[in-house]
Amino acid sequence: MTFKTLGVIDPILKAIEAEGYSHPTPIQEKSIPILLKGKDLLGCAQTGTGKTAAFAIPILQNIYNNPVKSKGRRKIRALVVTPTRELAIQIAESFTTYGKYTGIRNTVIFGGVKQLAQTQSLKQGVEVLIATPGRLLDLIDQGFISLKDVEYSVLDEADRMLDMGFIHDIRKIIAKLPVVRQSLFFSATMPPDIVKLSRKILGNPEKVTVKPEQTTAEKVEQFLYYVSKKDKPKLLLHILKTDEVGSVLIFTRTKHGANKIVKILGKASIVSEAIHSNKSQGARQRALGNFKSGKTKVLIATDIAARGIDIDELSHVINFDLPNIPETYVHRIGRTGRAGASGIALSFCDGEERAYLKDIQKLIDLTITVIEDQPFEDDGTVIETKKPANQNKSKKSFVGRRNSNRRNSSPSENKQKVKKSFSRRPR
Repeated sequence: MTFKTLGVIDPILKAIEAEGYSHPTPIQEKSIPILLKGKDLLGCAQTGTGKTAAFAIPILQNIYNNPVKSKGRRKIRALVVTPTRELAIQIAESFTTYGKYTGIRNTVIFGGVKQLAQTQSLKQGVEVLIATPGRLLDLIDQGFISLKDVEYSVLDEADRMLDMGFIHDIRKIIAKLPVVRQSLFFSATMPPDIVKLSRKILGNPEKVTVKPEQTTAEKVEQFLYYVSKKDKPKLLLHILKTDEVGSVLIFTRTKHGANKIVKILGKASIVSEAIHSNKSQGARQRALGNFKSGKTKVLIATDIAARGIDIDELSHVINFDLPNIPETYVHRIGRTGRAGASGIALSFCDGEERAYLKDIQKLIDLTITVIEDQPFEDDGTVIETKKPANQNKSKKSFVGRRNSNRRNSSPSENKQKVKKSFSRRPR
């Protein structure tokens, strides 16, 4: 299957090929034909599956194939609402990349910065607007934005928006949209609140699901350290100094925790930066830019701030704190092992987090390999989980070892498995 066989037009195909992409990802292959037909879509997919291109390409094509003649500036015909500034910027970059031969303009608006540059861009006229909820409503109230001409609306990362308390803002935005429009709804998880919200936004949608377990099991090697809470910083320093770690993204549960790790690493002469919602937009963009360029090898982030991080060659993800929501674990480790590449995910688990671990292993249907030969091993009681056949021996190193704990897989079978190469795919 190629993008051409999906019916993608030449101007967009040219842009896709210029980026070195050849074949669509599963969510793109399923979603693009549906959206080109004008149907509503309910998509369940985690970050890193290519969902941005899955909705950006058909929206650009539909706008291009159905031009609207109007006097004055261009009207907003497509609206994408997303929870964080980083993710909004990432989506805008994708629209610019895939639409560069179409003549379709887009802009991005978000809070945390002065609005002048954003309002000036709006005054020039755009067809596609990518926005965070708060700044969008603010500029609507000021008269800079009208949604009456919107034909395509996208609610992206819906579960995260609810976690961040945006539900009332989302309802206000939906109320301002035309009744007749094509609606797209994307969420990594589908808890009851999300399902309820989707029913209010969508009519009779087509449904597309890309299961996170597939991406988790096939692309990322996962390892677990049992460690006491007080020894977590010591274990982190031990790993960063003794193992072959390239670029590493470290997840903490709180903003304070992220700042604390930066100080601890700094005292050990390890340069790192943190991104979270208390950081200014400029500081967050600089930290992310330094990480992408390789100037900074270690980035510490909270889950919300990390939603805009999109790096193909990320060698490691470290869960300094285990998340209390198992789907969040899948999101985190999906930051590595992207575009068909391999990746390594390390998780620290203290006594209070073992219930979280049990939920995570149940979701991914794997028992994560335990690193037993490490200097800060917790001597507490390990929770009972199903043990894979090859877990009797202590693990001395996680580098280069493949997680062979899939259900129904023997050690000999796993040794014979050959990693498949994947063509580079658009995000």
